[in-house]
Amino acid sequence: MSDKNKITTNSGCPVGKGQYENSQTVGERGPVLIQDFFLHEKLAQFNRERIPERIVHAKGAGAFGKFVVTNDISNYSRAKIFSEIGKETKMFARFSTVGGEKGSADTERDPRGFALKFYTEDGNWDLVGNNTPVFFIKDAKKFPDFIHTQKRDPRTNCKSPTMMWDFWSHNPESLHQVLILMSDRGTPDGFRHMHGFGSHTFSMVNDKNERVYVKFHSRTNQGIKNFEGPEAESYRGVDPDHSQRDLVEAIDKGDFPRWTMYIQVMTEQQIKDYPWNPFDVTKVWSQKEYPLIEVGYFELNKIPENYFRDVEQAAFSPSNVVDGIGFSPDKMLQGRIFAYPDAQRYRIGSNYQDLPVNACPFMVNNYHRDGALKFTDNGGSSQNYFPNSFDGNHTSEEYEGKPYQLDSDTVNYFDRNHGLKGDDDHYSQPGVLFDKVMDDKAKQNTINNIVSSMSGIEGDKKDEIILRQLCHWFRVSPHLGLGVAKGLEVDISSFMPK
Repeated sequence: MSDKNKITTNSGCPVGKGQYENSQTVGERGPVLIQDFFLHEKLAQFNRERIPERIVHAKGAGAFGKFVVTNDISNYSRAKIFSEIGKETKMFARFSTVGGEKGSADTERDPRGFALKFYTEDGNWDLVGNNTPVFFIKDAKKFPDFIHTQKRDPRTNCKSPTMMWDFWSHNPESLHQVLILMSDRGTPDGFRHMHGFGSHTFSMVNDKNERVYVKFHSRTNQGIKNFEGPEAESYRGVDPDHSQRDLVEAIDKGDFPRWTMYIQVMTEQQIKDYPWNPFDVTKVWSQKEYPLIEVGYFELNKIPENYFRDVEQAAFSPSNVVDGIGFSPDKMLQGRIFAYPDAQRYRIGSNYQDLPVNACPFMVNNYHRDGALKFTDNGGSSQNYFPNSFDGNHTSEEYEGKPYQLDSDTVNYFDRNHGLKGDDDHYSQPGVLFDKVMDDKAKQNTINNIVSSMSGIEGDKKDEIILRQLCHWFRVSPHLGLGVAKGLEVDISSFMPK
């Protein structure tokens, strides 16, 4: 037997047969000696096997793959990842449910996280979105309150439709996303059969320092497949890990899933002229006015050898952008730029970006030092400050990006920008989605799903919450409002004109 097969302690000391299988005791019946260090090591390691789960996106699946450029967009972005047709970049993707814990079912009615990490030679670029082009809220200040409603009631410790619909009924900006969630798109059949979106508005800068604004779309090449409500519910008991299993089995047999990436583009002038706030993540951009432009495709072709090492410890953040790709004034995006890396530092430590799945495979050169679990060379004996007279390191104006002007110099806690540019129109876009995009079956399934969910509203505020939400549904579409009211057996005479 080779020495490399010997079992050792964490410090590398070989472990004897009896030492591994039995505690060291005084006599055959004990007691156990405190000097049995390997017993302590095993139990202490076991106690620390779990790191805090993500507050959102706790349960997910991931895979490595490649991104390949198929179209020249250098007139929009100087990012090196897009520098030439045919260029390949290694990447990692993680898909997830949003509100459930790690043990929840994959087919819960929930948005799906769609997080992509590209290992580019100019640093790692993370595109952290969902399988929907919009979100429930437009300001990160509301995010903790919103997520609390998706978790467990503080008294019953059960999921609460009352909490969810109470919050949504008080925040009509959520209607667009709620309508998508309540359609069959809220229960996708696995991760391979759904589209992905960056959701937020981002910016791009080309080599002439010209700026445009963009939205990212990833369209599945496998075709869209969704569960209808009852089928999704049955799968929660039949195979709660359906999406994870489906992804692993497909890649293991060589059926590598692909998505085609597109962008929508607006110039700085078009941004000013758009009828809605183009930085509002509860709104979409018209694809007729701003058509999809192909960028490339990505293919997932390798399941990680160890789930915990790569999928559980994968850390994404919208703050990870590269030269040629930047931010926008999107309020939710601005909040996530802080919240995501802060969450990762709490969850897996200040040096989380040194972990293999998160590490940039190209040069990383800075003066960040120390912190828990710093397992790289920590800068060795080199200087740990800048500027200095020794190492020759430098910065460059080349990567500073194009200066830009703010629309206003007024500081306030703005509520919907005082209705400017359609910010307070929460009904037109979901109305188009229901009335013009959905076919008759999709409309009925959506109504059925809403009725099923709203039927769970309880308590002395039940009627108030239901009526407030029904008012929103009627403003979205009379057909939708009537269908939900009928399903809930609500007298709709109060909604009819006198």
